[in-house]
Amino acid sequence: MANSPPGPVAEPEAALSPIELEAAGIQPRPRVLVVDDDERNLLAIRTVIEDLAEVETASSGEEALRHLLKGEFAVILLDVYMPGMDGYEAAEMIRSREQTKRVPIVFLSAINKEKEHLLRGYAMGAVDYVFKPVEPVVLRSKVAVFVDLFRMTCEVRRKAEQERALLDANLEANAERLRVEQELRVAEQRQAAIIRSLPIVLYLEPERVSPRVPQFVGGNFAALTGFGLADVERNPDLWAERLHPEDRERAIQALDERQRTGVMAIEYRWQCADGRYRHFLDQAVRLGDEEGAAAQYAGTLLDVSEQRALESQLLQARKMDAIGKLTGGIAHDFNNLLAAVLGGIGLIERRLKLDEEQGRIVAMTRRAAEQGSELIRRLLAFARRQQLQPDSIDPAALSVSVNDLLAHTLGGLVTLEWEIENGVSRAWADSTQLELALMNLIINARDAMPEGGRIAVTARNAEAVGGRLGLVPGDYVVFAVADTGGGIAPELLEQVTEPFFTTKAVGEGTGLGLAMVYGFAQQSGGAIDIDSTLGEGTRVEIWLPTAARGEGAEQKVDEVSEAAETGSLSILLVDDHDGVREATAGMLRDLGHSVEAANDGASVIERLKANAEAYHLIITDYAMPLMSGVEMLRQVRLCRPHLPGLIISGFPSARANAIEAAEALVLSKPFTLEQLKSAIAAAVGSKQAKQPISLSPHP
Repeated sequence: MANSPPGPVAEPEAALSPIELEAAGIQPRPRVLVVDDDERNLLAIRTVIEDLAEVETASSGEEALRHLLKGEFAVILLDVYMPGMDGYEAAEMIRSREQTKRVPIVFLSAINKEKEHLLRGYAMGAVDYVFKPVEPVVLRSKVAVFVDLFRMTCEVRRKAEQERALLDANLEANAERLRVEQELRVAEQRQAAIIRSLPIVLYLEPERVSPRVPQFVGGNFAALTGFGLADVERNPDLWAERLHPEDRERAIQALDERQRTGVMAIEYRWQCADGRYRHFLDQAVRLGDEEGAAAQYAGTLLDVSEQRALESQLLQARKMDAIGKLTGGIAHDFNNLLAAVLGGIGLIERRLKLDEEQGRIVAMTRRAAEQGSELIRRLLAFARRQQLQPDSIDPAALSVSVNDLLAHTLGGLVTLEWEIENGVSRAWADSTQLELALMNLIINARDAMPEGGRIAVTARNAEAVGGRLGLVPGDYVVFAVADTGGGIAPELLEQVTEPFFTTKAVGEGTGLGLAMVYGFAQQSGGAIDIDSTLGEGTRVEIWLPTAARGEGAEQKVDEVSEAAETGSLSILLVDDHDGVREATAGMLRDLGHSVEAANDGASVIERLKANAEAYHLIITDYAMPLMSGVEMLRQVRLCRPHLPGLIISGFPSARANAIEAAEALVLSKPFTLEQLKSAIAAAVGSKQAKQPISLSPHP
């Protein structure tokens, strides 16, 4: 082969591998592998074709195989006869590898032009033959074809890879979009579920619309009101028609005012599909469009019925507590007056010889005073300040005793039926007060059925959970009295437990029956629950703790039998009320005792300091100005530690205070001569026991 001038210098990017060039975004030059054991042939061929492609040379078949491991080639120019591995063997090895079996091979040969040698070369994978000496034009032409084919193959592959990358990116983008859409749907569903679970409705309505019909409603409108949006669309006047009569004018006025201010916030009562009124807080704000013109209102409708019910219960509880405190104070003053009246009547009966007419008048006066004492006892029951003696109560035995008490009271038109649940627990309460409470409820039920009917009294076990009726969670016995009378109007239910409130005609009731039941249940650690429907009847439940709970919470004190006669005692009597002091002193003298009276605690302290052993017993009022009876006894004990004390009081709460602070017995006003006598005997005999017994009056 003739020598040819050297070709152009290779581009700088040829120093990079095809893979590195492609990664860098540079299209690599095709490469041609020339294999010949003659260095001169290698140089000559390189000179001819180096402007067409990047030329790499190998002087043996083994070296050629090592070059093929480094990358792709457009064509291989392979000499047939070489020492070691000849061209046929090298071609066979190239065709056996997956990576190189499709690389075109052109055999270079100076001999063996016979047909059988050509066929062997083609069989080994050759695509063409070039005979030496090589004609440069022919060689360039053949190499150019394979280089162009390689370039087109690379371009097709590059475009295919780009398309695949775009497809992968598109698939990934679609997958991401689907994922985001799915997350959005889940979030929307979660938000919708939360809104549906809340007592709230979202709405949009036109700025000027009459009657009021929303364009959009979100949330569980049907669950909140019982109506669907379709019901509102069929009857546009539904909103206005079902407003509470007392709220209608105010709500419609707020709707009109909204046009001027652009905002609205109003609370009103609205009658739902079930006929009940619920409290709704309706708030809205005007939205403007892009041009600034008002377009519609966005608002919320929030059910605040539960909050208002709780506020009403709190207000009722505070009101009842205030009434109870007032009642307790009034009861104290009345007890003082009644103590003086009954004590004075007793003195008259014992000291004066009365004729028949005078005796009848005094007896009538005594009965009136005792009725006043009973009235005070009922007021104290309402105020939860009466002295209770709780015990274990068998509901079955209770039914027998109540039936006996009411045997001649109910009349022939009313039937009384008891239904006691099997296995019902024993209740923990004052049995006398529970009997009285049930009698009050049964008599109220009788009065509610003037034409006759059925009264059902039931007893069952129940558990208070979740703060029901304000009770401490636990087990209770529930006594219920149900009638088939006319029922109580809903607006009156909150008032029926107030003292002196009654639905009966004037002169037919004191209004203290349910108030007493309410106070008794509260003081016993229970509650009452009233359910009434007009035209169907009323059911009143008394919830009381079971005996198992009550016995663990309260320690019983055994009754003390009447003390023995004490003989004549020197007694110091202290009371700031002149009438009570004089009446009590007279009763003590009638019992044979020597009495010195004082109207304040300070003077008593001075007397005892002068002569500490002069008295056997101190009887003192509980509530006095400047120094209470408890404080006076505490100071007396400093100089006479073992001097017995007896406190007389119109305050029911004095018992606990006196026992704890002064270790004294308590006698409640008003009291009889026999009760005073027993209290004195118990006080002198108790020797200031750590748990003295309070003697309650039994008029």
